[in-house]
Amino acid sequence: MWDEDNPATEEDVESITPAQLKEQMGRDEDVFILDVRSGDNFDEWHIEGENVEIVNYPYFRLLDGMPQDLLADLPDDQKITVLCAKGESSAMVAEGLEANGFDVTHLEQGMKGWARIYEYTELDVDTDATIAQYQRPSSGCLAYLVISSGEAAVIDPLRAFTDEYVRDARTLGAELTHALDTHIHADHISGIRTLAEQTDATAVVPAAAAERGVEYDHQYETVDDGDALTVGDIEIDVLHTPGHTSGMTAYRVENVLFTGDGLFTESVARPDLEDPEAARDAARTLYESLTETVLTQSDETIIAPAHFSDSATTNADGTYTATLGELRGAMDALSMDEASFVEFILSDMPPQPANYEEIIAANLGQASPDDEDAFELELGPNNCAASETALTN
Repeated sequence: MWDEDNPATEEDVESITPAQLKEQMGRDEDVFILDVRSGDNFDEWHIEGENVEIVNYPYFRLLDGMPQDLLADLPDDQKITVLCAKGESSAMVAEGLEANGFDVTHLEQGMKGWARIYEYTELDVDTDATIAQYQRPSSGCLAYLVISSGEAAVIDPLRAFTDEYVRDARTLGAELTHALDTHIHADHISGIRTLAEQTDATAVVPAAAAERGVEYDHQYETVDDGDALTVGDIEIDVLHTPGHTSGMTAYRVENVLFTGDGLFTESVARPDLEDPEAARDAARTLYESLTETVLTQSDETIIAPAHFSDSATTNADGTYTATLGELRGAMDALSMDEASFVEFILSDMPPQPANYEEIIAANLGQASPDDEDAFELELGPNNCAASETALTN
């Protein structure tokens, strides 16, 4: 594969874990990545960051040696991190680069390992509960842990990380009593049933979401608009906010509103994942939910969404939240009339999430992928927003 005059070294090339790479990015260190996946896979999903420079050069173009055009694009004064899908091809490419004199490492487990990163940060909010936000950088998924007086609820949990919710609740002296979904997700496999099976937590689904045909083997409860769930000394209020899906529901804990996929800090929901043929009607419903339910909350309300995109701006503590007042002033869509809103939403929607139909089937209980298949299904971006950037001033 490599130039015979520059054979690969006998020793294994240095590797870096996904967590170490994320730590480097968090320290604002300059990071250079060579992504050797196919162009299609790269275009769909790759690592981004303000301090990240990335070059895509597919592995199959390297089988006959190290091309001069690639070598010319690589820095000779900076460490290069090579990555692929699972960490196998990247090791071979890294060996070849090292043999050509480059300072190089490769990412263990590749993008599949990157998808295993899950970060916990407590929100700085004035509530009687402890509220933590979980972030999955690979897909922009957000989940939340709400703790009060020895009891805990998790909102929009991911099946792949159920052990972490249980562990973190216990670390904070609480037991999980509720596992809530805001809707039937189309980008990741829900963890509410797994948590209910492993703990005494009650799985909770919005009633309108269950009406889509939920077929769970495990017992679950439904909630309607106006209901409230008690967790410790606090109540979780239920607000039906359809539009993204017919069952989309927000949950409120005092001044924090968990908006699911209805409203993000940089955009609003796309309306076409439940029924693409009814997207226009769903966009009208979304407008009604935003104007009559979400935007009637006070400007001090903290919006805590279920996703973030690459265009979202973090707070100083690294979390993704914003006050409703901030979003009113920054997001054009929140001040449009209905007709303009609908046309705007439908005009700029990104590609549908990968495998979204299979993921929806799994979250309805109509399909039963095992843990590994479930994890594979949700690799990639979430694409649950109508647009990443066009909705903000």
